[in-house]
Amino acid sequence: MNISCLPLGDYQANCYVITDENTKLASVIDPGIPSDELNDLLLGYELKYILLTHGHFDHIFGCESLKTLYPDCKICIHKDDEICLKDKTRNLVGDFEGDLPELKADILLDDSDIIDLSDDITFKVIHTPGHSKGSVCYYSPTYNVLFSGDTLFCRTVGRTDFIGGDFDTMMKSVKLLSLLPPETVVLPGHNRSTTIDDEKHKNRYMRKL
Repeated sequence: MNISCLPLGDYQANCYVITDENTKLASVIDPGIPSDELNDLLLGYELKYILLTHGHFDHIFGCESLKTLYPDCKICIHKDDEICLKDKTRNLVGDFEGDLPELKADILLDDSDIIDLSDDITFKVIHTPGHSKGSVCYYSPTYNVLFSGDTLFCRTVGRTDFIGGDFDTMMKSVKLLSLLPPETVVLPGHNRSTTIDDEKHKNRYMRKL
């Protein structure tokens, strides 16, 4: 599994490109804006999935562009954040100077669903509400990597003051993530990577659990 990270847009939301060299299949996690650099990383690969950690505009703005280039790829989002693909209040684009077209989910996710990119690369969906009702993380047990979206960051957690957010719910989600193997690499929706072990020792929210 190869992973590339592109911080995209004004909010520098991390977009991840996961590729399998054997099958030439790819998945993109959270395409924040249309990006030529992102398109270049996908050259030579078949885009199978667009995996969304949640429905806020800074993580979904590039979906339409990718769908145009790869019409057979599947947009995946948790069922509780499907509304964000159409509702400008829910996806927060109303506070941003931009025009986000309505999007349609191809696959609605639920907790513990399994996404198969290939025989070698699979992701378990972990429902982690708190930042939004339908926030999820994607976990690869084989490679011990967690794509945590805006749930868990290096030394902090996601905001809970947006519509659909809730602090107590966030803490339950963070506690759930703390049970993952300590060596798990955490690739968040913004800023730098970390590990579960580091966060258990240095993240003031996880230390309270």
